[in-house]
Amino acid sequence: MDFTEFVLSHLPSPQCRVLEVGCGTGELARALAARGHDVLAIDPEAPQGPIFRRTTIEELDDPGTFDAALASFSLHHVTALEPVLDKLAVLLATHGLLIVDEFGWDLLDEKTAVRYEIDLRAWEEEHDDLHRFEPLRGGLEERFVPLHFSREPYFARWLGRNEDEERSLIDAGELVALGFRFVGVRR
Repeated sequence: MDFTEFVLSHLPSPQCRVLEVGCGTGELARALAARGHDVLAIDPEAPQGPIFRRTTIEELDDPGTFDAALASFSLHHVTALEPVLDKLAVLLATHGLLIVDEFGWDLLDEKTAVRYEIDLRAWEEEHDDLHRFEPLRGGLEERFVPLHFSREPYFARWLGRNEDEERSLIDAGELVALGFRFVGVRR
């Protein structure tokens, strides 16, 4: 299931107020707005348009609350994870949802690296400044009651390969799942 479908399957109701953190080119934000949701999508390089704002989560000064916040492959990039997670919790309304699609770069093992022809040492050096899996998951669970957690394929999306094949290899123990999805309600 792609992330847009995943998000739509978890949003509480039509026309809820949604914050997307790290919107990139804005595809998800546009899809949600087209379905009637009130969307604010932020990114330092956000596209132009009424639902987009060029800012970071750290600098966001929106006075309202959101029914849901979304983060797709953006939390591992933030400078200080704990304050960002705290801010997300504050920005959410009571029972507000946080929906996350992320990866634990530090979960990559030798077998998976060989399969995808990745130099494990170079991978670790390239990703060492990003947040690791345990602090991400732990930080999420400290602030949000988990409603959903699943390990997911990562390389299919990153390398443009077949997701079903990667999932089969993960299920067979041939690869480790680096991706994960989390849905939680504010504590």
